[in-house]
Amino acid sequence: MATAVKICGITRRADAQEAARLGAHALGFVFYAKSPRNIANERAAEIVKAVPPFVTTVGLFVNPAVREVENVLKEVPLDLLQFHGEEPADFCAQFGVPYIKAVRVKAGLDLLQYAQLYGAARGLLLDAFVDGTHGGTGTAFDWNLIPRGLPLQVILSGGLNPANVAAAIRRVAPWAVDVSSGVEASPGIKDPQKIAAFMKEVRSADV
Repeated sequence: MATAVKICGITRRADAQEAARLGAHALGFVFYAKSPRNIANERAAEIVKAVPPFVTTVGLFVNPAVREVENVLKEVPLDLLQFHGEEPADFCAQFGVPYIKAVRVKAGLDLLQYAQLYGAARGLLLDAFVDGTHGGTGTAFDWNLIPRGLPLQVILSGGLNPANVAAAIRRVAPWAVDVSSGVEASPGIKDPQKIAAFMKEVRSADV
């Protein structure tokens, strides 16, 4: 199976197009004011319109109000929603757009039960738990905490970069990997060479 790749925290049209050219399957846009990768609706809409066909556009939210999500969807033609906070399953499912649910993994969290709670999700994005933050930390978590037999497709995130993504894929065998800070020159500014190196390592792990 070829592991899918999502490049998250896109803020520039050139970065989106280069990531797609290098083989990214999905591009993530952060609609969370506290994030250094936060993007305005208008700019996100401009970038999404320039995304090539067959590349999934993903909107990331953290504990948003209903109207906040609705306003983004009115302006930005997103393919998939990503909820990265403590949103309940019924909240995530109400927008008429498929969604994935992120969970910050730490010891003692029952991921099997968590996945059952979000059974309507298209996948479960596993990220590192860092107190006070919701992703984009560049921190990995203990992959041994991932149980076998999760009922949802696994999207592995948290501290991935060109140096460790191949080992992560061989160990976890996720449906997809998600990277943000691991392919950046600075927050929100992607480095094409790092993206290329990341994609190369993903492909090497799939052989």
